[in-house]
Amino acid sequence: MDTVRESKASSRDRRVRRTRSALAHALIQLVEERELSRISVSDVAEGAGVSRSAFYDHYRDVHELAEDACTEMIDNLIESLPGPGLDSPDLAQEAIESLAAFFGSLAEHAGLYRALLGPQGSARVVGHIRRRIAMVVRDRLAHADAGVWPERVPHDVTAAFTAGALMGVAVDWLERGCSRTPAEMAEVIWPLLHAHYRINESASGRRLRSKRGG
Repeated sequence: MDTVRESKASSRDRRVRRTRSALAHALIQLVEERELSRISVSDVAEGAGVSRSAFYDHYRDVHELAEDACTEMIDNLIESLPGPGLDSPDLAQEAIESLAAFFGSLAEHAGLYRALLGPQGSARVVGHIRRRIAMVVRDRLAHADAGVWPERVPHDVTAAFTAGALMGVAVDWLERGCSRTPAEMAEVIWPLLHAHYRINESASGRRLRSKRGG
């Protein structure tokens, strides 16, 4: 009996995943053709090949579906990025490649991200992306040599600063119609981020030299 119940539950889970994936795919296609506010539940259901009632089994409205699709894409992107280690000899190249991949994903689905990250967008999605980026930065700092990061600049503050700056630039870029390529954005942004880290590294070095001299 337990095996039968588990099999039925697994089958239901697969159906749920397939339906949600179809709805997300349909929405992504539609949002590249028209504004999110002009897309109806019927439009998405028809594009996904499901009924309106099937849509409402999963989401309250199109906006909730858009939030879910957007956050899932961002999670998949961030989890797939190797990200630079702070002690990597190829730090700059790895960082630039990661940033280019991030902006490339935004550009690929610019219509959806522009709708959700702009002034009339979703605070839930903006907050989610900012927290995910901050988490990655915190992890990088936590694994760095403790001697190269000053105690007076807590990891959580640096992570929040970096995530907020990156989100601000990304939103402005989307609103300007992605006027620069993802590679160009990465090349421009990395020196700004690195300059921030260099300032803190220098401060840490002065602190350590002061202790040794004393």
